[in-house]
Amino acid sequence: MKNYYYYKALLFFVVFVSSSLFQLSVASVVSTGDFNKDFFVIWSPTHVNTSADGHTRSLKLDQESGAGFASNQMFLFGQIDMQIKLVPGDSAGTVLAFYLTSDQPNRDEIDLEFLGNVSGQPYILQTNIFADGSDNREERIYLWFDPTKDFHTYSVLWNMHQIVLMVDMIPIRVYRNHADKGVAFPRWQPMSVKTTLWNGDSWATRGGQDKIDWTKGPFIASFRNHKIDACVWKGNPRFCRAASTTNWWNQDSFSTLTSSQRRWFKWVRKYHMIYDYCQDNERFQNNLPRECSLPKY
Repeated sequence: MKNYYYYKALLFFVVFVSSSLFQLSVASVVSTGDFNKDFFVIWSPTHVNTSADGHTRSLKLDQESGAGFASNQMFLFGQIDMQIKLVPGDSAGTVLAFYLTSDQPNRDEIDLEFLGNVSGQPYILQTNIFADGSDNREERIYLWFDPTKDFHTYSVLWNMHQIVLMVDMIPIRVYRNHADKGVAFPRWQPMSVKTTLWNGDSWATRGGQDKIDWTKGPFIASFRNHKIDACVWKGNPRFCRAASTTNWWNQDSFSTLTSSQRRWFKWVRKYHMIYDYCQDNERFQNNLPRECSLPKY
């Protein structure tokens, strides 16, 4: 009888451990690379065009509508990459947004917004961070290349320690987790990945001075080679918070920028940044947000 209970307890332990390992193993997913399998259209299907193999997709903006798509899954931490070729020519007034959002009343959100330009002018990339419903954390840079000529990779690394936004793996923005110092940080709400193309000519280009010239349309942005390596939300945050080979982004080596990344980050901020909310004393009436006085890495 004693052996019976021993083996029963042993079997329970093995099943429990196996179940835990299984849950951990399915926590991270590498996307299929197929837009049809990884995303669904959220807006204007007639303005979304996907290749037969599902590996490339485009969004169209015209006077009738813009368009957008979102991931089938929600995630809590990981890295998301998307190769994008932006709207060419005179794209003034258009906005292409690539972002993560929790879609909750007090939402978390990580934004990359590409603001259309008048032909010959550099493209502006605006980034913003929402944490627990609070935003007003805009930064803007000029891209150092023509993003309409070819595809470039835009990435979000999001873990327990930091959010790093990257262009061709060059860090352009770092938002550090200073929750212990009273600074809100996205760490509890799972987020989906979304991409939208829309009319933002009330504000996007020169503060809304340059409107969309519809005679130059339709306006088309293209996407390919997306990669989602992130913790799929299963309702229990502890699986996504664990540091493991599966959740590689939570390991210590990704807790801060490397020395090489720091050099690139400083280069971007020195030569390509055109707006930083942490430098806008007038806007915040000399009461800058708390994170502005804290280290980024």
